[in-house]
Amino acid sequence: MANTTPSDLPEVIATEAAQANVEVDAGAGKHVEPELFGLAPFQIVSIAMLVLLMFAFFGAKVHKTIAGGLDSKIAAIKEQLEEAKQLRAEAEALRKEYADKIAGAEKDAEAMLANAQHEADAILEKAEADSKAMVERRKRMAEDKIAAAEREAVEDVRNRAVAAATGASRKLIAEKHDAEADKSLADKVIAGI
Repeated sequence: MANTTPSDLPEVIATEAAQANVEVDAGAGKHVEPELFGLAPFQIVSIAMLVLLMFAFFGAKVHKTIAGGLDSKIAAIKEQLEEAKQLRAEAEALRKEYADKIAGAEKDAEAMLANAQHEADAILEKAEADSKAMVERRKRMAEDKIAAAEREAVEDVRNRAVAAATGASRKLIAEKHDAEADKSLADKVIAGI
């Protein structure tokens, strides 16, 4: 700041009220203590100390309450984490179990498919064998029928030949054999008995 001289200062006009105030203040010579809300400084300091001590006393309890609440939250979170770990382990076990079941089901399906193929092959072989046996039986039956027909035909031919021979013999006997020859033939038979 620059040096100021009395001529640089503004002129102050003093009023009577201001003069009276200055005179009262200068003449009193009395010390005025500061006040806050009507309380003296030592009272303010005492109240501040009381508030500080109450805060320290009750604040410690609040701190303990807050710490206890936080500890209980931490314990609950740890419990939830343990439960989540346990659920995860159970889920992993279930996933492994179902994966094993799926693998087992695939193996079972393959085994069932192989078994079905084997059974189908066995049924096909049996059907072929049965059809061959049936064809063989029918062939034998046909041959038997043909042989029976041949026997019947031979028998029929024999019967006809016998009938023809019998008829021819009768005719020949009737023509060449008379009653006298019959009588002598019957006497011979009776004598032989």
